[in-house]
Amino acid sequence: MIQLQVPIGISNRHIHLSKEDLEKLFGKGYELTNIKDLVQTGEFAAEETVTVKGPKGSLEKVRILGPVRSASQVEISRTDGFKLGVDAPVRQSGQVDGTPGCILVGPRGAIELKEGVIVADRHIHMPPEDAEVFDVKDGDRVSVHVDGIRELTFHNVLVRVKPSFVLEFHIDTDEANACFVKNNDMVTVLNKVASLKDLIN
Repeated sequence: MIQLQVPIGISNRHIHLSKEDLEKLFGKGYELTNIKDLVQTGEFAAEETVTVKGPKGSLEKVRILGPVRSASQVEISRTDGFKLGVDAPVRQSGQVDGTPGCILVGPRGAIELKEGVIVADRHIHMPPEDAEVFDVKDGDRVSVHVDGIRELTFHNVLVRVKPSFVLEFHIDTDEANACFVKNNDMVTVLNKVASLKDLIN
């Protein structure tokens, strides 16, 4: 299989909010303020931040990403989980059933999320044209190699394919720090493994 490269995008801890929860935290009719467009089409970093509280500690000034979603979700690293006292599982974005919750504190109120705290499953965003070049489809798993002084290979990397996606390999801060990489560093996709459906069947 041809070896092709993908740029890295490092995800710091962040929050996605539903419109209902946004209004509870910031006030009726409140809208997020876009301060920076992200690589993925239509997504942005908002000026607004909140405090995330867990059983053992808190994380202050956690950035909200827009636009609003149908359900709220908090994405943290494993290290963040230790500070909060929350045993967050590795999940794909949006798959929050059975996950732990937390308390979010904003300037106009606080809410308790019953679920929604996750460690994001590492993944590659791809538009269909890149997926064709890489010979992968949505839901496939690949291995990704990082060169450098702390060279390593990430296995079991989820491929997500959608027309609006921009090619980018997403990892969290724990994973990035482990191999001394920064945003826009290039990594190599090594091989394709069985899709999730193949693994189940």
